[in-house]
Amino acid sequence: MSIDSSHSNPIVKPRTLMSVVGPYQRPSNLRSSWQLVNSILPYLGLMVAMYLSLAISYWLTLAIGAVAAGFVVRIFIIFHDCCHRSLFKSRKANSVWGVITGIISFTPYQLWQRKHNIHHETSGDLDLRGEGDVWMMTVKEYKEASVGTRLKYRFYRNPLVLLILGPLQMLLIQNRFSPKNATHSDRVSVWVTNLGMLAMFVTAAFTIGIKAYIMIQLPVYWLAGAGGIWLFYVQHQYEDVYWEHHEKWDRIAASLDGSSFYRLPLVLRWFSGNIGFHHVHHLSSQIPNYYLPRCSDDLMQLRPVRPLSFWRSLKSLRHRLWDEDERKLVRFRHLKMQATTDR
Repeated sequence: MSIDSSHSNPIVKPRTLMSVVGPYQRPSNLRSSWQLVNSILPYLGLMVAMYLSLAISYWLTLAIGAVAAGFVVRIFIIFHDCCHRSLFKSRKANSVWGVITGIISFTPYQLWQRKHNIHHETSGDLDLRGEGDVWMMTVKEYKEASVGTRLKYRFYRNPLVLLILGPLQMLLIQNRFSPKNATHSDRVSVWVTNLGMLAMFVTAAFTIGIKAYIMIQLPVYWLAGAGGIWLFYVQHQYEDVYWEHHEKWDRIAASLDGSSFYRLPLVLRWFSGNIGFHHVHHLSSQIPNYYLPRCSDDLMQLRPVRPLSFWRSLKSLRHRLWDEDERKLVRFRHLKMQATTDR
């Protein structure tokens, strides 16, 4: 089997690509442990600094909180690797630290793991959308939708809704309750995470006070949530992304052409746990985050992937519908242009 994509990339056999990936799928327990240390301890230190800064200036508190939010994103990426069982060699170690980092990032381990695995199995498949991904309609679906559905979709895809209301919805509703299709393990993970959050809340109430706790935690998690949503959005929502119907869907093409190579500055790369190398991550979710850059360098020699710059990524907020004829994401105004052409 060969791979041929609409992006005119060279045809490379899957076996050749996976031979490059293979050596990077073995995690280093030492490096993984160090990531826990250099992520969780600084975060806890910044929480203390935020509390002490309340006596000086809340603007200082918020400035420290912006850095703390970066560490929450990094801790979530560690959680993410645990969900893929790629952080440690031991399945148990991944589960234990997945639960712990999940409580810190307010995300239930088993529930998120199951939904995210579905995302990996269906990413780029037009016929299997709807679980663990960003809601996306095709031009045809949008034209045939009711007025109510169109309004709901426009509201959902509005950048202000995604990045301002989205983090609060995720924090207060989505991650706090089990969906209807949840398994018993899913429900247990939600209960465990909620109990962990409650324990932190009660501890704070008897130590620093509820008001101080909310003033510290709310801006940190809102900013971290906005950053996380943005990263997840831009990973699969850019103009020349790959989407295909199930019968023609190709896993490797969906990975390398349907997941962005988001080129970020070194500091942001560190805080985001190299998740910008998302094309490599989707090719093999068993690669720990710290090996993604090196694996990407090796893969680029066989299968070049066009990087997505930060400035180009901002344009992705305007591309909201998949045009099956032009095979790209388009803006809402594309509908008006089509209507004018059809007349």
